[in-house]
Amino acid sequence: MGNGSEVVHGFPHLDTVRSAITALYRRLSPESMLTYTPSVLPADVAFGDSDDLHLGAQRVARALVHHLRLPDARVIVSFREMEHAASVELTAGPEYFIELNDRFRTHRRDIGAALAHEITHVLLHRLDLSFPGTRDNEILTDTVTTYLGAGWLLLDAFREDAVSSQKLGYLTPEEFGYVLAGRAMAFDEDPRTWFTSPQAYHAYTRGRAQALLEAQQPPLTTAGRLGRLRYAKDRRHAREHPGAAATGPFTYAFEHGPEGLRVSFPCTTCHQRIRVPVRGRVRARCGLCRTVLECDT
Repeated sequence: MGNGSEVVHGFPHLDTVRSAITALYRRLSPESMLTYTPSVLPADVAFGDSDDLHLGAQRVARALVHHLRLPDARVIVSFREMEHAASVELTAGPEYFIELNDRFRTHRRDIGAALAHEITHVLLHRLDLSFPGTRDNEILTDTVTTYLGAGWLLLDAFREDAVSSQKLGYLTPEEFGYVLAGRAMAFDEDPRTWFTSPQAYHAYTRGRAQALLEAQQPPLTTAGRLGRLRYAKDRRHAREHPGAAATGPFTYAFEHGPEGLRVSFPCTTCHQRIRVPVRGRVRARCGLCRTVLECDT
């Protein structure tokens, strides 16, 4: 798990984040996803300055193992000087060994965040789910940690002022907010009361705005007037020029088939592409996550 000194902002990794959410839904059924509700609660991972360091770390690790539905995986936590924030040794089990940076001895409020990321590595190892390349695989891990209800801890570990900054994980703060907002909409949660960091709260609001923008684009009926006008223009162009495609903040594309013109667009929940005929009002059901979307095609 990395811990860069310079905090990058914005949404540079959204394509990989969306692919990670789709991959997670492909590996876990919608029913299995629902078992990760509610999110891990602040009281379950609280770590006071008076708590014993090792016993407290073990307690938090057990809570996260339980939340992530790992089957009796015993996590042994130790501390040492290291370049990164944390690392995990992935073996066949039944024990997993996590090493945390020595600085967490005095930054105990963030131990839960570091453990959440590393224990998700254990979960992904058991699921045999990975992306090629270290960068994309770490983004996958951050995304899954957040989407399964433990990653709000990673966002809450983000703090920044005029002279210093701290961030855990590979996603930007806004991307953590984006994934967390997607989970909040899918599972009907509101994580805003859990944040202790004002910077984390602000990043969540920016990420949530991006997620809401994607949920209000054509051909969805929630699209605004300008989006509908753009969509109508692109639809007319597609009819006049077979094979034409349209791109935008919520990418849709037109295609011609035996049954006429169709439009494809990503599901607002799992980001898998959905294809529906262009024939006015239709209800589209995602075949992956089973979300039902109201469309005006």
